[in-house]
Amino acid sequence: MSDVFEFLAETRTESGSGAARRLRRQHKIPAILYGGNQSPVNLTLDHNDVLKHLDHEAVYSHILDLKVDGKTEKAILKDVQRHPAKRKVFHLDFLRVSANEKIRVHVPLHFLNEETSVGAKKGGVTTHNLVDIEIACLPGALPEYIEVDLADLDVGESVHLTDIQLPEGVEIITLLQEGDHDLSVVSIAAAKGGGDDDEEAASEEGSDDEAEAE
Repeated sequence: MSDVFEFLAETRTESGSGAARRLRRQHKIPAILYGGNQSPVNLTLDHNDVLKHLDHEAVYSHILDLKVDGKTEKAILKDVQRHPAKRKVFHLDFLRVSANEKIRVHVPLHFLNEETSVGAKKGGVTTHNLVDIEIACLPGALPEYIEVDLADLDVGESVHLTDIQLPEGVEIITLLQEGDHDLSVVSIAAAKGGGDDDEEAASEEGSDDEAEAE
């Protein structure tokens, strides 16, 4: 998947909304590369190539090779502006990375043993309160995703941010803030309403009542 993490870009001199609209009509995407104590650079990328890259979840939490006019820069994809209804990208933000400077990135959560957890076996309903978290780490420690094991989670229980096992060198941004921010990540609640056994019991009770009436 190495090609997934390589974006081809060209520098552009025109800026502004009018120039951006003209690029989009040519199936191009305006973008910007910034950070790293260097001046921002306006870029242009091919729309179809970008869409292929964005279909891969890992592209959002990897160090990317951004080839600008043939020169490779290390960067992360910081922001993607999309059309609200169509499969169309309006703008991309890339952030330069340095091996010795921490970066802040949203990484996806992968939930393990969800269907075979203790609570699921009892008919509980799993609710995901978060599907990704923002972390801080050096580029070399950036995980593609973070696993959350639900095997022992029972009905009425939750997994919170402080319960997540993090790779070495990785911190959760929310937990670095002052105050109590130990958010619930995922929980299992009892299913609403009666199950098949309750319906069967109710049916039998109704039959008994009818028999007594006769």
